[in-house]
Amino acid sequence: MKKSARADNERLVLVLNLGATSTKVAVYRGDRLVVEHAARHSRRAIAACRDLAGQIPIRKKAVFAALAKARVKPEDLDAVAVRGGLLAPCPAGVYRVGARMVRDARANRYGAHASNLGVLIAYDIAKERGIPAFTVNPPTVDELCDEARFSGIPQITRRSVWHALNQKAVANAVATRMGRPYRNLNMIVAHLGSGVSVAAHCRGRAIDVNNALDGDGPFGVERSGGLPAGDLARLARRVPLGKVLRMITGRGGVAAYLDTNDMRVVERKVREGDAKAREVVNAMAWQIAKEIGACAAVLRGKVDVTVLTGGLARWQYLVDRIRRRVRFIAPVRVVPGEMELAALAEGALKALSGGVPVRDYRPSGRSAGTNMS
Repeated sequence: MKKSARADNERLVLVLNLGATSTKVAVYRGDRLVVEHAARHSRRAIAACRDLAGQIPIRKKAVFAALAKARVKPEDLDAVAVRGGLLAPCPAGVYRVGARMVRDARANRYGAHASNLGVLIAYDIAKERGIPAFTVNPPTVDELCDEARFSGIPQITRRSVWHALNQKAVANAVATRMGRPYRNLNMIVAHLGSGVSVAAHCRGRAIDVNNALDGDGPFGVERSGGLPAGDLARLARRVPLGKVLRMITGRGGVAAYLDTNDMRVVERKVREGDAKAREVVNAMAWQIAKEIGACAAVLRGKVDVTVLTGGLARWQYLVDRIRRRVRFIAPVRVVPGEMELAALAEGALKALSGGVPVRDYRPSGRSAGTNMS
């Protein structure tokens, strides 16, 4: 594998973050952002690919187009950093993207999501150029305490699937602003996006978090969130399973109620006085606030700060409705948007310099839990 002779602050890192209909590409030179570009793919173009693997050519084309636009030669890259896909449960940290991870992502062994493609593309680009590929805090980082794993049915175990990359990055950033180490704080962090994940961070570990992908917690832009189980079971008797799963992930939440996943449209509707749009958004805020309250109970009420982050944290109307219900728990800080690209670049640069240990991906069923009784 090629070893860069560049100084740490001159190393070039290609960063990839793939969403359902977007391919986000960034290049960092050291900690400086050189270029950031988000390619949008129409739902028609995605549907024409038929399956996830069929999307690889259009995704790769978007990556290399962004590099060309930035006048960055692929052969000059020192590493690739990618938002991890749906992988096996694993501890937080920086991971090498290797053959075992690629096999699981390609087979969608732990679930199908566009981020799985990012793992495949990063591995291919890195292998072709003899450079390392890394992922940082993938969505299946598992720090759940033992009690949080119980669902109420022995055949179903609660899984940790959440916005680990952004939540950890934002939690560390807020802790720094507070002048205290993340490992010494109790935080509740809510990532507000297509899916919503609300996590109880207890002294550096997310000991409980809703599964933001698969029908748990608050509803989001495209996710149903938790559903009445009996009603869902009866629905599944009348409706094909594939359609039910799409109702849960992809066509649930705001998209199901208002027939759009474009929150700019929803925001405009609310601003113009659309009663249904306002009712749906208020209900989403209600559910998010309720989940934050549940996390406060997990932390025994000892909460230093509540943090709202993600794309929807830019919308003041939504933020205000959540804040007014939860501010009695702890001070509320808002970190709009995402810190994912910068966090990936930082993790890769630290891995290159030896500043953090680099983990090998070794699926083992689940991470060790902690008893919180």
